Amino acid sequence: MSKELIIGKNPVLEVLASKREVYSVSILDKLNKKTADEIYEAAQAKGVVVNRVSRGKLDSLTNGRHQGIIASVEGYAYASLEDLFALAESKDEQPFFIILDELEDPHNLGAILRTADATGAHGVIIPKRRAVGLTQSVAKASTGAIEYIPVVQVTNIVQTIKQLKERYVWIVGTSKEGAEDYRTLDGETAIALVIGNEGKGISKLVLENCDWTVSLPMIGKIPSLNASVASSLLMYEIYRKRHPLGE
Repeated sequence: MSKELIIGKNPVLEVLASKREVYSVSILDKLNKKTADEIYEAAQAKGVVVNRVSRGKLDSLTNGRHQGIIASVEGYAYASLEDLFALAESKDEQPFFIILDELEDPHNLGAILRTADATGAHGVIIPKRRAVGLTQSVAKASTGAIEYIPVVQVTNIVQTIKQLKERYVWIVGTSKEGAEDYRTLDGETAIALVIGNEGKGISKLVLENCDWTVSLPMIGKIPSLNASVASSLLMYEIYRKRHPLGE
């Protein structure tokens, strides 16, 4: 089974609270007591050994980017489409998915996972090729959300979209020339939001297979928003429609 390193206080605490196997935790021998106690308590609850090591040892494992805390854990396991539908069903909710079309920046993916968790999305779908996968950089940027949001890695986004349509999921693309204002999104239906590549946007074939497109109105001089910012606005619009004030 593959192993990977998780770095930093919050990601390590989240993985200790998750179902993933944690093989060991190493902390800086001079780590402040409050943080060390938090790590020891979480590790003890999971039955994981905590080792105090020198800065040089941590530096050698992580090229100096460790914040004084690392964990050796089971490699991340991708989910399936069925897992996403099952999660929605278990919550008695209409499916709410995010499809990322060749997103390349791990920080964008991590931020999107974080917002997906906050807004109640049931999962994120990414392609196997020409896109960032689940890496340590993504885990760090997600601040632990990677442990809670299922991510499906598929061979062909277009084929996956067709499968979703067969299960009555509406596919909504995002484009600055979008046909509708994003505030018209219907949060009550089964929906998958498609977010395009940071530079090229949604690929032509994927866009052609969307049921419709939405745009984010802008009055400034910059022509587009960062992918994670744009997706956050869209996800929160779905959240707003599904969870009106007072509910």
